[in-house]
Amino acid sequence: MARPIRMLNALEIFFVTVRCFQRRYLLRPSAETNEVLGGVLARAVRLYGVELYSFSVVSNHIHLVVRAPRGNLPRFMQYLLANISKKVGKLVRWSGHFWERRYSAEPILDETALLERVRYVLSHGVKEGLVRRCRDWPGLSSLPLMLDGVPRRFRWFNWTRRSSGNSRRVKRPLLDDRWAESEELKLTPLPNVALQSRAAVHGFLRRAIKAIEEQGSRQYCSVLGRLGVLRQRPHERPAPSERRPRPPCHTSIPGLFEAFRERYRGFVEAFRQASMRWRTGDPTAAFPEWAIKPFVWPVSEPRTLAA
Repeated sequence: MARPIRMLNALEIFFVTVRCFQRRYLLRPSAETNEVLGGVLARAVRLYGVELYSFSVVSNHIHLVVRAPRGNLPRFMQYLLANISKKVGKLVRWSGHFWERRYSAEPILDETALLERVRYVLSHGVKEGLVRRCRDWPGLSSLPLMLDGVPRRFRWFNWTRRSSGNSRRVKRPLLDDRWAESEELKLTPLPNVALQSRAAVHGFLRRAIKAIEEQGSRQYCSVLGRLGVLRQRPHERPAPSERRPRPPCHTSIPGLFEAFRERYRGFVEAFRQASMRWRTGDPTAAFPEWAIKPFVWPVSEPRTLAA
């Protein structure tokens, strides 16, 4: 099945999901993993100037609610996922593919849908029957930052400095302060008109957390628990689960959904026409706005062997 063509409007907020290879628990929470993930995420947000509204790191996947006003969401995700795979992969002693496939990014088109996506992100851990309360999830989550509004500091580990001058291949600790650089992770306030004060944000979070935990209590008589989550083996592969098709966008307004589908159809048609010209070597092919041009290998002149 062909991958959907990305239409990444820099003005829109996106719900981003990426899963670990074979859904293994490679992101299993631990103090070391959380520190590395926090440092990578904080540096990626700072370097690429994205607006991060909410996030959750579960044992085998990541969710982000994010906007890239510079139009550089692919570069941000490339940096984020490459560094996570290298650094966390080293921690859990995993070689080979870290991510199952490329990330998905669906636009969020209205304020109600945005709040629903944030609630969904915060529900992880509880909705799977892993912990009883949202606060009990031991992994990295935006919930503490949203509750107190205070940025958190993490360490970015510069492993280039760690290996510099190490000609004798002496083993050096991965998470040593000698090659740690401080990074600040700060959330962007939700742009909803009704959530412009701390009291309003706290009210929304209280209601959301209460509903999430009540639903979890009704659905699960017992849970794995915080300690059970921490004891999961990173290389373990969970039982297959039913896969649901990803929606083209997130909205609570049927009219917006239909308008988006029409806009996307026009985008795809324009992209395909431009792509055919581009791949045949026409540099004047006009791609639609927010499109990512396909890569074309440069054509080199054939070489002849010297006599």
